[in-house]
Amino acid sequence: MNKRAIGIPVGILGGTFDPVHYGHLRLAEEMLELAHLRQIRFIPTGTPPHRDAPQVSAQHRSAMVQLAIADQPAFVLDEREVRRAAPCYTVDTLLELRAELGAEQPLCLLMGGDVFLQLHTWHEWERLFELAHIVVGSRPGFTLEERINSTALALRSHYQQRISPADALSQQPAGAIVELAIPKLEISATLIRSRVAEKRTIRYLLPDPVADYIHQHHLYITC
Repeated sequence: MNKRAIGIPVGILGGTFDPVHYGHLRLAEEMLELAHLRQIRFIPTGTPPHRDAPQVSAQHRSAMVQLAIADQPAFVLDEREVRRAAPCYTVDTLLELRAELGAEQPLCLLMGGDVFLQLHTWHEWERLFELAHIVVGSRPGFTLEERINSTALALRSHYQQRISPADALSQQPAGAIVELAIPKLEISATLIRSRVAEKRTIRYLLPDPVADYIHQHHLYITC
């Protein structure tokens, strides 16, 4: 007997977005379609606990995200993390969203394959499965299981127990891992920052309004 759908999932895409670029946007657009999401919340991080501090302020990064997603109604800017003074842990953000949206609303934490492979290093990472599904974009022709480090036994165990088809996302509020084959654009924020510092073109790496904003505010002049 098929499980009944309990709601259309909401996607959550966090990151420094320093700056946001077409790699982020294509991943989000593919996941919106393949995972049948109602919306995707772009959540720029304020003080990231797992990486170096962003090069530009949270205000600039939020403004660039808003410009980048302006023509896609299903994409929404959520600034809750940039308002925090303390380090931003994903588990805390999911707890807030769960309290706001209700216990039955399916939530999907979206990420690329490389990020998923480091999930076991995150703060209270196993609790994430109580709060959301994990939806992972991986390169076509590769599976996450064969890439999970042999030392990450707990992550491998969760993958094996929780891997599910995309339909599962609407049938329970949290707990599934869904792997979607999504071609990766070879674009990175590091590349864009380097090109700006070298006074090279960044056209077609990110939306024109974002490129204009970077130049108007003299961002990434040095990196």
